[in-house]
Order: sequence, then structure tokens, then C-alpha cells
Amino acid sequence: MVKNKQQILKDTESYIRSVFEKEGSGHDWWHIHRVRKMALKIAEDEGGDVFLIEMAALLHDLDDWKLSQNEESKTRYWLLKNDLQPDVVSLIVEITEQVSFKGAGENTRPSSLEAQIVQDADRLDAIGAIGIARTFAYGGNRERLIYHPDIKPEFHADFQSYKKNNSPTINHFYEKLLLLKDRLNTPVACEIAERRHRFMQDFLNEFFMEWETKI
Repeated sequence: MVKNKQQILKDTESYIRSVFEKEGSGHDWWHIHRVRKMALKIAEDEGGDVFLIEMAALLHDLDDWKLSQNEESKTRYWLLKNDLQPDVVSLIVEITEQVSFKGAGENTRPSSLEAQIVQDADRLDAIGAIGIARTFAYGGNRERLIYHPDIKPEFHADFQSYKKNNSPTINHFYEKLLLLKDRLNTPVACEIAERRHRFMQDFLNEFFMEWETKI
């Protein structure tokens, strides 16, 4: 029996939750849950195919280079296993492949409205209070220093240099997080980002005041 869309979404949620529930780098199930909620919130204003958006949001980290070394697409395999049409499979895979930030010098603007929405939702979860928490979770997971005053941020010209980067966690704010506000696609995401961006700036100001023992 061919599954309906709601059943596919339900099964995909269960599958992704089982894969990511104990993930300790800030890319856990609750990150994916928030990205899905935010993507659907943005779609209420911006439109787009809600099924494609929700499926891509659920699956967006399954083949992420930071988490998976598999050459074959687990996302494509899962979608085909659920009897989705090849053109729908290709659309969802394309969205997931366009989500990630790939370095300051890389243009990663998505090619469809659906991809823009999922990318915006993922980037909003990388900034603000939750973004700060996730950044330090990721740094700890990768055994990175919190900060080193002699190691300066790098603005990576290409994806390969960004992938190889292993600098202290504070540098990541300058190499990625503070850049995201101006790299969002939809008006609603840009509006949400303003407050979250200011919160990160305030955090960094406080961090360096404490580092220099000025307060």
C-alpha cells in the first residue's frame, strides 16, 4: 500500500529522531525539531510546497558533511524506500544539499523558495541564545579551545578550507555566525534574525570584557 504524505512525515520523524536523539554536537533531534517548526512558520508567510519544506527540514542533517562520511546519500535511500516519485525525491535531496554554510567566500543562495526557507530556518537556529549554546556544544564535541588570543578568525575563500578549519570556538562567531544575518533569504527570517544577532554581539562584548578582566 502506498503511504500518504502524513504517514511519510510521521515515519520520517520517527526515523530521524532515532538517528539523532543522542547526537552531542548541537545537531541533535531537538535542533531538527526546531528547524522544522521554524521552516513551517516562515512558510506561513512566504508560501512554498509545505510537504517538501517539512521533509527537507527533517532530513537536512542526515548527510551533512560534519556528521556523515557516507558517499551514498542516506536521504535519497530513505525517500525511495518510502515510494516517493523520483522527481519529488530529487527536489527534497536538492533542498537538503543547499542548506549548509560553506565558508565566507562561498555563495550558497538556494535555487528554490523551499530551499531558501529551510536554509533560513537552519541558520536562525545557529544564531541567538540557542546558537551560542550549540556553538559551544559543537566546539566541545570537536575538542576545540574556547578561545586563543593568538589565533585569529579566518574568512575562508572556499568550502575545502572551511571544512579543514579547526580554530577556537569564539572564532566561529566571526567566521560564520555573525555573517548569517545578512545571508538570509526571506523577509520574515531577516526580521527574526535582528534580535538574535544583537544577542550574540552582546555576548561577545561581555566575553571579551571578562577575558580582559575589565568587569
